[in-house]
Amino acid sequence: VESYLLLLAARRSPRTVDAYRRDLATLVAHRGGPAGEVTTDELDAWLARMRADGLAPSTIARRLAAARSYLKHLVLLGQRDENPAAEITPPRRPRTIPRTLSPAEVERLIEAASGSTPRAMRDRALVELLYGAGLRVSEAVGLERGSIDLDNRLVRVLGKGGKERVVP
Repeated sequence: VESYLLLLAARRSPRTVDAYRRDLATLVAHRGGPAGEVTTDELDAWLARMRADGLAPSTIARRLAAARSYLKHLVLLGQRDENPAAEITPPRRPRTIPRTLSPAEVERLIEAASGSTPRAMRDRALVELLYGAGLRVSEAVGLERGSIDLDNRLVRVLGKGGKERVVP
């Protein structure tokens, strides 16, 4: 598992790797043995246990994704003939629409970053960029000077999963 997680670290964020580590540890604890030897029946029992424990569908889906990815890795290495998680359908996750800020909340946020000091001006520009362009905080923090086209009023953003988008 540790060698798989080291390989995963080259392609995923540290938080994802930590989550997969914990997820695979719960599988090991559930079956009382190595995660790489799990069967389809054991995976079904693991999922049923998580549902019975009241875990959120998103948590169950992520844990199944961790197991599926690890087992796929073992198949690619030739250490398993098949991936017992490949045919298991993850639970449906409810699609929730993010709550937006009210106009008054936006106004208060922008006013909180007002002032004439260089730091206050930076903060206001950052708040207006986050709100106006719909950026995540991590996207704004990761911006580089070359990503901003002031003439055309565009920002090239590197988002989740390394996906790039251009926003006004």
